Amino acid sequence: MTRATTVRAVLAAAVLLVSVFITLTMSPRLGLDLQGGTRMVLQAKDSATAKADRESTDRTMEVLRQRIDSLGVAEPALTRSGEDRIIVELPDVQDPRQAAEVIGKTAQLGFHAVQEPGSGTSSGDRTLPDEQGTPLALGPERLSGAGVKDASAQFDAQQGAGWSVALDFHDDAGKEWQRLTGDAACNPAGDQKRRVAIVLDGKVISSPQVDPSVGCEVGLPSGSTQISGSFSADEARDLALLIKGGALPVPVEIVEQRTVGPTLGAAAIDASARAALVGAAATALFITFMYRLFGALAALALAAYGVISYAALVVLGVTLTLPGLAGFVLAIGMAVDANVLVFERAREEYADRRSRSLRSSLTAGFRNAWSAVADSNVTTLIAAALLFLLGSGPVKGFGVTLAIGVLASMFSALVIARALTEFAAGSRFVNDYRGVNGIARPGRVRTWLNARDPQLFRAPRRWLGVSAALVLVAVTGILVRGVDLGVEFTGGRLVEYSTSRPVDVETARDTIAAAGFDGAEVTTADDHDLSVRTGKLDNAGEHALRTALAEVGGETTKVRDELIGPSLGDELRRNALIALGVAVFVQLAYLAARFRWTFAVASVGALVHDVIILVGAFAWLGRPVDGIFLAALLTVIGYSVNDSVVVFDRVRELWARNRRTPIADVANRAVLQTVPRTVNTGMGAMFILVALAVLGGDSLADFALALLIGICVGTYSSVMTAVPGALLLERSSKAPPPARKRAPKRGAEAGRARRRDPSDNGARV
Repeated sequence: MTRATTVRAVLAAAVLLVSVFITLTMSPRLGLDLQGGTRMVLQAKDSATAKADRESTDRTMEVLRQRIDSLGVAEPALTRSGEDRIIVELPDVQDPRQAAEVIGKTAQLGFHAVQEPGSGTSSGDRTLPDEQGTPLALGPERLSGAGVKDASAQFDAQQGAGWSVALDFHDDAGKEWQRLTGDAACNPAGDQKRRVAIVLDGKVISSPQVDPSVGCEVGLPSGSTQISGSFSADEARDLALLIKGGALPVPVEIVEQRTVGPTLGAAAIDASARAALVGAAATALFITFMYRLFGALAALALAAYGVISYAALVVLGVTLTLPGLAGFVLAIGMAVDANVLVFERAREEYADRRSRSLRSSLTAGFRNAWSAVADSNVTTLIAAALLFLLGSGPVKGFGVTLAIGVLASMFSALVIARALTEFAAGSRFVNDYRGVNGIARPGRVRTWLNARDPQLFRAPRRWLGVSAALVLVAVTGILVRGVDLGVEFTGGRLVEYSTSRPVDVETARDTIAAAGFDGAEVTTADDHDLSVRTGKLDNAGEHALRTALAEVGGETTKVRDELIGPSLGDELRRNALIALGVAVFVQLAYLAARFRWTFAVASVGALVHDVIILVGAFAWLGRPVDGIFLAALLTVIGYSVNDSVVVFDRVRELWARNRRTPIADVANRAVLQTVPRTVNTGMGAMFILVALAVLGGDSLADFALALLIGICVGTYSSVMTAVPGALLLERSSKAPPPARKRAPKRGAEAGRARRRDPSDNGARV
């Protein structure tokens, strides 16, 4: 075993041991779509006295934090997004009506003296109905809710007074309260002017008489004040929370609200776990079948990759969402790519130079595959970064898990798998029996292609014509069927229910229409699961809708609830287009820097071809285009460029060796050499995606379907669209063929060169 192999083995063992320890001792942080709960996005608005900027939004967030803490929600999370948005996550909150009412109110609380009707002279005077609807003439506000130090709901069981709210004021506010009640006590008992009106958001919530025992100009001390008003227990608690939380510096509006039932989250975790196990097992069996012993060792490295990437997610505190979980599962299939690249290059090295040992062929395979591995993973990391920067909500989680998966897969392939395979390559048994190691014999696909030697690019325009026809079919679907944009991009509300009794879709439509929701779209997956999509619908309306469904469906449980405001929908739609545009531009810039401009333009053309076909396929199938679809689309962009990078990397290498050979012949040879890698990598990802589509449940079905279509189309376009496009562009390019890079001497060879005796000419017999 060489020193480098020993270092890799020690490093792999250390990282793996730490990862196992983290996996066994720490738990992941689950997103609300996996553990159940409610997520709200609040938009701060300008008021007459304050502007919704970063400072006022931060103050608003602190007030909301006090209110939510008083609600007793377990481990709530509040974060500011941008200048004027606040993201609120409330685990285990399934009915967000009460929470929305409490945290969303501006809570403008004021204490007013009551005057004789028509006697008001100040600009602050107004008339409001009291609790029974009787008009009250109110004087100017003497005290605001900001002076309240504490408020609590209390129940008086001894005197039967019911629920009330006890108030405690700050020092200066307490003195003003004593003056206010002292002035009211100077009027006779039963007089209107002996009352004090407590106004919340323009409504009189209580207007009690000052007790007859209170003397004129004496007033009530701060600690003994109670608000009574025939409150229920919930009303008293909510009022206490609002008063104690204080007034919001600026008003807020709910622009996004998502609620996921805990059963859906648990089912998604179970389904994803089954898909991961089945898909990973199928991928491991496939790579073992293709590359024998070395494939089995790569499968072990794949298992290590799963542990390492999971530990990285846990230790970094990444919130694992449903798309993120799908990204974690998907990265298992994509982790095979680097191993396949290395093994295919090692096969070529061993076949071209039979005098080479198995170890040297494997080392050359790792060295020669490095460029393609690095470039293909960088393009995927670019897509992941765009998902995180330009995505929203759970899509960000997918970008993070995809990026961690890419980095962990590179470590798995280039450190763990390399250490295992180099150790095995030193065995005499593995060297003697070529059918065991997996790289000493060419694969069946490679043998068949070498025997047939098809000339694929004699007429490159023919392939571009086929690609243009596919794009035309896709565009026709977009124009004829239209794109079914999800609620995220259009605004509105989408609610999914589960009923205890079967309800057909027509009955559900009639019931909902009779309840006053004529424009609602109703779909059903089976007789017990209903999806209702409407325009503007508040929480009270959603409760009424659920109540109506319960009359025909029995016990009706809300499984999923998404509310997107129209302004946020416009913004998300705009950001999606920006994300696609940035993705295309960044990939073009990277490819142009790493390759020839002709290769870059052709790759991006193939990328655009894939995007149009995928959107058109979803239009023809009538599937929704939402944030999860956007995550799949950007992943397809990374995968498409990944494939093109591998092909053009080989074209560049072969062309540099044979500068006088026509580029069409070089491209044909490069494609034939990379087809085994393309097929094997695609098969590895397909196993995972089929498992996600079949076993991942409805939540991941569209995501898996989009990636399945995208990988099939991307595999085709990287060869039959990108390469013909590059050949046509090269006809007008005057740039010379790439120069061949001289490989530096490595390892023992370089050491022997340094130690050689000057009189030794290097000849050996």
